[in-house]
Amino acid sequence: MRIAFFDTKPYDRDFFDKYGEMNDISFKYYETKLNEDTVGLANGSDGVCVFVNDTVNATVIDKLTEMGIKIVALRCAGFNNVDMKHAYGKIHVFRVPAYSPYAVAEHAMALLLTSIRRIHKAYIRSRDFNFSLSGLTGFDLHGKTVGVIGTGKIGRVFVDICRGFGMKVLAYDIFPAKEFDNGDTVRYVNMDELLANSDIISLHCPLTEDTYHLIDKNAIDKCKKGVVIINTSRGALVDTDALLEGIKTRKIGAACLDVYEEESDLFFEDNSGHIMEDDTLARLISMPNVIVTSHQAFLTREALENIAQTTVNNIVEFTKNNQCPNELCYKSGEAVDCKDGKCFS
Repeated sequence: MRIAFFDTKPYDRDFFDKYGEMNDISFKYYETKLNEDTVGLANGSDGVCVFVNDTVNATVIDKLTEMGIKIVALRCAGFNNVDMKHAYGKIHVFRVPAYSPYAVAEHAMALLLTSIRRIHKAYIRSRDFNFSLSGLTGFDLHGKTVGVIGTGKIGRVFVDICRGFGMKVLAYDIFPAKEFDNGDTVRYVNMDELLANSDIISLHCPLTEDTYHLIDKNAIDKCKKGVVIINTSRGALVDTDALLEGIKTRKIGAACLDVYEEESDLFFEDNSGHIMEDDTLARLISMPNVIVTSHQAFLTREALENIAQTTVNNIVEFTKNNQCPNELCYKSGEAVDCKDGKCFS
Protein backbone atom coordinates (compact mmCIF):
# COMPACT_ATOMS: atom_id res chain seq x y z
CA MET A 1 0.00 0.00 0.00
CA ARG A 2 1.25 3.48 -0.91
CA ILE A 3 0.51 6.51 1.28
CA ALA A 4 1.33 10.12 0.36
CA PHE A 5 2.67 11.73 3.55
CA PHE A 6 2.31 15.53 3.67
CA ASP A 7 3.95 18.19 5.86
CA THR A 8 6.84 15.86 6.64
CA LYS A 9 9.40 16.75 9.28
CA PRO A 10 12.62 14.82 10.02
CA TYR A 11 11.26 13.49 13.31
CA ASP A 12 8.30 11.86 11.52
CA ARG A 13 10.22 9.47 9.34
CA ASP A 14 11.93 7.12 11.78
CA PHE A 15 8.82 5.76 13.44
CA PHE A 16 6.63 5.79 10.31
CA ASP A 17 9.31 3.92 8.36
CA LYS A 18 9.58 1.42 11.22
CA TYR A 19 5.86 0.62 11.41
CA GLY A 20 5.33 1.00 7.67
CA GLU A 21 7.94 -1.65 6.87
CA MET A 22 6.41 -3.98 9.45
CA ASN A 23 3.03 -3.73 7.69
CA ASP A 24 4.02 -3.50 4.01
CA ILE A 25 3.07 0.18 3.78
CA SER A 26 5.24 2.52 1.72
CA PHE A 27 5.22 6.21 2.62
CA LYS A 28 6.06 8.84 -0.01
CA TYR A 29 7.19 11.84 2.01
CA TYR A 30 6.44 15.42 0.95
CA GLU A 31 7.61 18.44 2.91
CA THR A 32 4.82 20.57 1.45
CA LYS A 33 1.44 20.78 3.14
CA LEU A 34 -1.63 19.23 1.56
CA ASN A 35 -3.88 21.84 -0.01
CA GLU A 36 -5.71 22.56 -3.26
CA ASP A 37 -2.42 23.27 -5.07
CA THR A 38 -0.50 20.20 -3.87
CA VAL A 39 -3.19 17.53 -3.81
CA GLY A 40 -2.02 16.29 -7.21
CA LEU A 41 1.10 14.88 -5.55
CA ALA A 42 -1.10 12.17 -4.08
CA ASN A 43 -2.00 10.76 -7.50
CA GLY A 44 -1.19 7.06 -7.65
CA SER A 45 -1.40 6.64 -3.89
CA ASP A 46 -3.92 4.62 -1.93
CA GLY A 47 -4.27 7.22 0.80
CA VAL A 48 -2.88 10.41 2.32
CA CYS A 49 -1.43 11.01 5.77
CA VAL A 50 -1.87 14.56 7.06
CA PHE A 51 -1.21 16.72 10.11
CA VAL A 52 -2.86 19.68 11.84
CA ASN A 53 -2.01 22.39 9.30
CA ASP A 54 -2.82 20.42 6.16
CA THR A 55 -6.02 21.50 4.40
CA VAL A 56 -8.64 18.83 3.71
CA ASN A 57 -11.47 20.97 2.44
CA ALA A 58 -14.22 20.12 -0.04
CA THR A 59 -12.04 20.81 -3.07
CA VAL A 60 -9.20 18.63 -1.78
CA ILE A 61 -11.62 15.84 -0.85
CA ASP A 62 -13.19 15.88 -4.33
CA LYS A 63 -9.79 15.74 -6.01
CA LEU A 64 -8.69 12.86 -3.78
CA THR A 65 -11.80 10.86 -4.59
CA GLU A 66 -11.37 11.58 -8.31
CA MET A 67 -7.93 9.96 -8.02
CA GLY A 68 -9.49 6.90 -6.40
CA ILE A 69 -8.07 7.64 -2.95
CA LYS A 70 -10.20 6.24 -0.14
CA ILE A 71 -8.18 7.08 3.00
CA VAL A 72 -7.31 10.26 4.88
CA ALA A 73 -5.16 9.20 7.84
CA LEU A 74 -4.81 12.02 10.39
CA ARG A 75 -1.71 11.66 12.53
CA CYS A 76 -3.28 13.85 15.22
CA ALA A 77 -6.34 13.94 17.46
CA GLY A 78 -7.93 17.14 16.18
CA PHE A 79 -9.81 17.22 12.87
CA ASN A 80 -10.95 20.83 12.54
CA ASN A 81 -8.90 21.07 9.32
CA VAL A 82 -11.12 18.44 7.64
CA ASP A 83 -14.49 19.25 6.10
CA MET A 84 -16.16 16.25 7.69
CA LYS A 85 -19.60 17.10 6.34
CA HIS A 86 -18.29 17.00 2.79
CA ALA A 87 -16.19 13.90 3.48
CA TYR A 88 -19.20 11.87 4.55
CA GLY A 89 -19.95 9.15 2.03
CA LYS A 90 -16.90 10.02 -0.07
CA ILE A 91 -13.73 9.18 1.81
CA HIS A 92 -12.71 7.44 5.04
CA VAL A 93 -11.12 9.65 7.70
CA PHE A 94 -9.14 8.17 10.61
CA ARG A 95 -7.48 9.92 13.51
CA VAL A 96 -5.19 9.25 16.48
CA PRO A 97 -7.52 9.96 19.42
CA ALA A 98 -4.79 9.62 22.05
CA TYR A 99 -1.05 9.41 21.61
CA SER A 100 0.45 10.70 24.83
CA PRO A 101 -1.73 12.80 27.10
CA TYR A 102 1.29 13.11 29.38
CA ALA A 103 3.32 14.87 26.68
CA VAL A 104 0.79 17.68 26.23
CA ALA A 105 -0.18 18.00 29.90
CA GLU A 106 3.45 18.11 31.02
CA HIS A 107 4.24 20.77 28.42
CA ALA A 108 1.34 22.87 29.70
CA MET A 109 2.80 22.71 33.20
CA ALA A 110 6.29 23.43 31.86
CA LEU A 111 4.98 26.60 30.22
CA LEU A 112 3.20 27.62 33.41
CA LEU A 113 6.23 27.11 35.64
CA THR A 114 8.52 28.85 33.15
CA SER A 115 6.20 31.83 33.05
CA ILE A 116 5.39 32.36 36.71
CA ARG A 117 8.96 31.72 37.92
CA ARG A 118 10.49 33.80 35.10
CA ILE A 119 12.80 30.93 34.14
CA HIS A 120 13.07 32.10 30.52
CA LYS A 121 14.25 35.51 31.67
CA ALA A 122 16.67 34.09 34.23
CA TYR A 123 18.17 31.81 31.56
CA ILE A 124 18.86 34.71 29.19
CA ARG A 125 20.35 36.82 32.00
CA SER A 126 22.63 34.13 33.31
CA ARG A 127 24.00 33.52 29.81
CA ASP A 128 25.35 37.09 30.09
CA PHE A 129 26.55 36.42 33.66
CA ASN A 130 23.82 38.69 35.00
CA PHE A 131 22.69 37.08 38.25
CA SER A 132 20.46 39.89 39.49
CA LEU A 133 17.12 38.76 40.90
CA SER A 134 15.38 42.03 40.14
CA GLY A 135 12.13 41.45 38.22
CA LEU A 136 12.15 37.67 38.71
CA THR A 137 9.64 37.44 41.56
CA GLY A 138 7.02 34.77 40.90
CA PHE A 139 4.27 33.16 42.95
CA ASP A 140 3.53 29.77 44.51
CA LEU A 141 1.21 27.38 42.73
CA HIS A 142 0.31 25.73 46.03
CA GLY A 143 -3.14 26.84 47.13
CA LYS A 144 -4.00 28.51 43.82
CA THR A 145 -7.11 27.65 41.83
CA VAL A 146 -6.72 26.34 38.28
CA GLY A 147 -9.62 26.24 35.85
CA VAL A 148 -9.39 23.33 33.42
CA ILE A 149 -11.61 23.55 30.36
CA GLY A 150 -11.93 20.09 28.88
CA THR A 151 -11.48 16.96 31.00
CA GLY A 152 -10.60 14.37 28.42
CA LYS A 153 -7.42 12.34 28.81
CA ILE A 154 -5.07 15.32 28.53
CA GLY A 155 -7.17 17.52 30.80
CA ARG A 156 -7.35 14.85 33.49
CA VAL A 157 -3.59 14.28 33.40
CA PHE A 158 -3.07 18.03 33.75
CA VAL A 159 -5.43 18.05 36.72
CA ASP A 160 -3.40 15.27 38.37
CA ILE A 161 -0.23 17.31 37.90
CA CYS A 162 -1.87 20.40 39.37
CA ARG A 163 -3.13 18.45 42.37
CA GLY A 164 0.46 17.33 42.96
CA PHE A 165 1.33 20.99 43.43
CA GLY A 166 -1.46 21.39 45.97
CA MET A 167 -3.75 23.34 43.68
CA LYS A 168 -7.53 23.42 43.73
CA VAL A 169 -9.26 22.51 40.46
CA LEU A 170 -12.40 23.93 38.88
CA ALA A 171 -13.35 21.93 35.79
CA TYR A 172 -15.73 22.49 32.90
CA ASP A 173 -16.76 20.01 30.23
CA ILE A 174 -20.00 19.51 28.31
CA PHE A 175 -19.45 15.79 28.91
CA PRO A 176 -18.20 15.53 32.53
CA ALA A 177 -15.94 12.59 33.34
CA LYS A 178 -17.68 10.09 35.58
CA GLU A 179 -16.64 10.24 39.24
CA PHE A 180 -13.99 12.90 38.48
CA ASP A 181 -15.56 15.51 40.74
CA ASN A 182 -14.62 14.72 44.36
CA GLY A 183 -16.57 17.64 45.78
CA ASP A 184 -13.43 19.13 47.30
CA THR A 185 -10.15 19.62 45.42
CA VAL A 186 -11.75 18.91 42.03
CA ARG A 187 -15.20 20.31 41.21
CA TYR A 188 -17.19 20.69 38.02
CA VAL A 189 -18.65 24.18 37.72
CA ASN A 190 -20.28 26.26 35.01
CA MET A 191 -18.10 28.37 32.74
CA ASP A 192 -18.87 31.68 34.43
CA GLU A 193 -17.85 30.33 37.84
CA LEU A 194 -14.66 28.89 36.42
CA LEU A 195 -13.71 32.17 34.77
CA ALA A 196 -14.49 34.26 37.85
CA ASN A 197 -12.61 32.13 40.38
CA SER A 198 -9.56 30.73 38.58
CA ASP A 199 -6.06 32.12 39.05
CA ILE A 200 -4.93 30.06 36.06
CA ILE A 201 -7.01 28.76 33.13
CA SER A 202 -5.80 25.91 30.94
CA LEU A 203 -7.54 24.85 27.73
CA HIS A 204 -7.75 21.14 26.84
CA CYS A 205 -10.72 20.91 24.48
CA PRO A 206 -11.13 20.39 20.73
CA LEU A 207 -11.84 23.20 18.29
CA THR A 208 -15.45 23.12 17.12
CA GLU A 209 -18.04 25.69 16.10
CA ASP A 210 -19.06 25.91 19.75
CA THR A 211 -15.53 26.36 21.11
CA TYR A 212 -14.26 28.80 18.48
CA HIS A 213 -13.00 31.88 20.39
CA LEU A 214 -14.15 30.33 23.64
CA ILE A 215 -11.84 32.78 25.36
CA ASP A 216 -12.98 36.09 23.90
CA LYS A 217 -13.41 39.61 25.27
CA ASN A 218 -16.58 38.66 27.12
CA ALA A 219 -14.88 35.68 28.79
CA ILE A 220 -11.79 37.70 29.67
CA ASP A 221 -13.92 40.42 31.26
CA LYS A 222 -15.31 37.76 33.62
CA CYS A 223 -11.84 36.58 34.70
CA LYS A 224 -9.85 37.53 37.78
CA LYS A 225 -7.40 40.36 37.31
CA GLY A 226 -3.98 38.86 36.62
CA VAL A 227 -5.26 35.49 35.38
CA VAL A 228 -2.77 33.25 33.55
CA ILE A 229 -4.07 31.71 30.29
CA ILE A 230 -2.57 28.44 28.99
CA ASN A 231 -3.43 27.05 25.56
CA THR A 232 -1.87 23.81 24.31
CA SER A 233 -4.93 22.66 22.32
CA ARG A 234 -5.95 24.71 19.27
CA GLY A 235 -5.10 28.32 18.58
CA ALA A 236 -8.58 29.48 17.63
CA LEU A 237 -9.95 28.59 21.05
CA VAL A 238 -8.58 32.01 22.00
CA ASP A 239 -9.48 35.29 20.31
CA THR A 240 -5.96 36.65 19.88
CA ASP A 241 -7.02 40.30 19.55
CA ALA A 242 -9.00 40.03 22.79
CA LEU A 243 -6.02 38.30 24.44
CA LEU A 244 -3.70 41.13 23.41
CA GLU A 245 -6.12 43.73 24.74
CA GLY A 246 -6.45 41.80 28.00
CA ILE A 247 -2.67 41.75 28.39
CA LYS A 248 -2.36 45.47 27.61
CA THR A 249 -5.01 46.39 30.19
CA ARG A 250 -3.32 44.12 32.79
CA LYS A 251 -6.45 41.96 33.06
CA ILE A 252 -4.38 38.99 31.91
CA GLY A 253 -1.22 38.52 33.94
CA ALA A 254 0.47 36.10 31.57
CA ALA A 255 -0.21 33.93 28.53
CA CYS A 256 1.41 30.56 27.79
CA LEU A 257 0.71 29.54 24.21
CA ASP A 258 1.81 26.46 22.30
CA VAL A 259 -0.72 27.19 19.55
CA TYR A 260 -1.83 30.28 17.64
CA GLU A 261 -4.94 30.74 15.53
CA GLU A 262 -3.00 31.89 12.44
CA GLU A 263 -0.14 29.43 12.86
CA SER A 264 -0.63 27.33 9.72
CA ASP A 265 1.91 29.19 7.54
CA LEU A 266 4.36 29.87 10.37
CA PHE A 267 4.68 27.07 12.88
CA PHE A 268 6.89 24.03 12.23
CA GLU A 269 9.05 26.18 9.92
CA ASP A 270 12.27 28.20 10.40
CA ASN A 271 11.26 31.81 9.82
CA SER A 272 14.28 33.34 11.54
CA GLY A 273 15.67 34.79 8.32
CA HIS A 274 12.42 36.46 7.33
CA ILE A 275 10.57 39.60 8.35
CA MET A 276 7.59 38.65 10.50
CA GLU A 277 4.56 39.86 8.56
CA ASP A 278 2.07 38.69 11.19
CA ASP A 279 1.92 41.80 13.36
CA THR A 280 -0.30 40.14 15.95
CA LEU A 281 2.11 37.28 16.58
CA ALA A 282 5.04 39.69 16.60
CA ARG A 283 3.31 41.76 19.30
CA LEU A 284 2.56 38.67 21.36
CA ILE A 285 6.14 37.41 21.24
CA SER A 286 7.47 40.86 22.15
CA MET A 287 5.52 40.99 25.39
CA PRO A 288 7.50 40.04 28.52
CA ASN A 289 4.64 38.08 30.09
CA VAL A 290 3.89 35.92 27.03
CA ILE A 291 5.57 32.62 26.17
CA VAL A 292 5.00 31.16 22.72
CA THR A 293 6.27 27.72 21.71
CA SER A 294 5.87 26.26 18.25
CA HIS A 295 3.08 23.68 18.70
CA GLN A 296 5.56 21.29 20.28
CA ALA A 297 3.54 19.99 23.23
CA PHE A 298 3.08 16.62 21.48
CA LEU A 299 6.77 16.29 20.61
CA THR A 300 8.14 13.46 22.76
CA ARG A 301 9.63 10.18 21.62
CA GLU A 302 6.78 8.30 23.26
CA ALA A 303 4.13 10.37 21.52
CA LEU A 304 5.80 10.19 18.11
CA GLU A 305 5.99 6.40 18.31
CA ASN A 306 2.36 6.13 19.46
CA ILE A 307 1.24 8.41 16.62
CA ALA A 308 3.05 6.35 14.00
CA GLN A 309 1.89 3.02 15.42
CA THR A 310 -1.77 4.07 15.71
CA THR A 311 -1.83 5.71 12.28
CA VAL A 312 -0.40 2.61 10.62
CA ASN A 313 -2.75 0.36 12.61
CA ASN A 314 -5.70 2.46 11.41
CA ILE A 315 -4.68 1.92 7.79
CA VAL A 316 -4.12 -1.81 8.33
CA GLU A 317 -7.46 -2.25 10.11
CA PHE A 318 -9.31 -0.60 7.27
CA THR A 319 -7.44 -2.55 4.61
CA LYS A 320 -8.17 -5.88 6.29
CA ASN A 321 -11.69 -5.30 7.58
CA ASN A 322 -12.99 -2.32 5.58
CA GLN A 323 -13.58 -0.54 8.88
CA CYS A 324 -11.52 1.07 11.65
CA PRO A 325 -12.37 1.86 15.28
CA ASN A 326 -10.70 5.29 15.00
CA GLU A 327 -12.79 6.36 12.03
CA LEU A 328 -14.66 9.66 12.10
CA CYS A 329 -18.09 10.18 10.64
CA TYR A 330 -20.67 12.94 10.38
CA LYS A 331 -23.93 12.42 12.24
CA SER A 332 -26.68 14.79 13.36
CA GLY A 333 -24.79 17.83 12.14
CA GLU A 334 -21.42 17.15 13.78
CA ALA A 335 -18.27 15.09 13.33
CA VAL A 336 -18.05 12.22 15.82
CA ASP A 337 -16.08 9.07 16.49
CA CYS A 338 -17.59 6.13 14.70
CA LYS A 339 -18.15 3.99 17.80
CA ASP A 340 -19.15 0.79 16.02
CA GLY A 341 -16.51 1.05 13.32
CA LYS A 342 -19.17 0.66 10.63
CA CYS A 343 -20.02 4.24 9.73
CA PHE A 344 -18.81 5.32 6.32
CA SER A 345 -17.32 8.78 6.55
